[in-house]
Amino acid sequence: MDSKDYYTPNEVAQLFMVSPVTVRQWAQKGLLTAALTAGGHRRFLHQELIRFAHERGLTLNWPGQGTTKILIVEDDEQVAGFLYEFLQGRPGIEAVDIAESGFEAGRKVQSFNPSVVLLDLMMPGMDGFAVCQNLKADPITRGIRVLAMTGYPTADNIERIMDAGAEVCLAKPIDTVRLMELLRIADQPATSHS
Repeated sequence: MDSKDYYTPNEVAQLFMVSPVTVRQWAQKGLLTAALTAGGHRRFLHQELIRFAHERGLTLNWPGQGTTKILIVEDDEQVAGFLYEFLQGRPGIEAVDIAESGFEAGRKVQSFNPSVVLLDLMMPGMDGFAVCQNLKADPITRGIRVLAMTGYPTADNIERIMDAGAEVCLAKPIDTVRLMELLRIADQPATSHS
């Protein structure tokens, strides 16, 4: 996944599969907001591209699209089921799996090989803090993105999980628009496989 914050007009053109001229026209008409560099060149913010794509029903073709594998680590069946249904089959997501405990997460990380772990903090046995520390301590799993989530977003919990190596700590119920922005995937409905 690309983790850039700013894109050039040529990069934006590739993401939308249009010509750079089209991107410049969008910017000139005020449809797509750009920041100007000191040299007068346009740069487009990541969030702005997602907003623009969402409003117009366009697909963003991120580099590595289709390779996002998400492991949901959550002991609450309803929350895990909701997230699974929400994410499964969306453009840009290759596969989704669920681990119902910290211990199961350890096993599934090895077999499923996720690129992103959606990690609940409060679980019996091994909690999310320990899972995150274990992932970040191992050179093989250190690169996995950890997006923590909790029903108890206290300053202490957020600080502890960020110190453990999480990228962010989301409050429950999960803001799905924010989640899709973090995953760098345009928020589009899941495609049916019928």
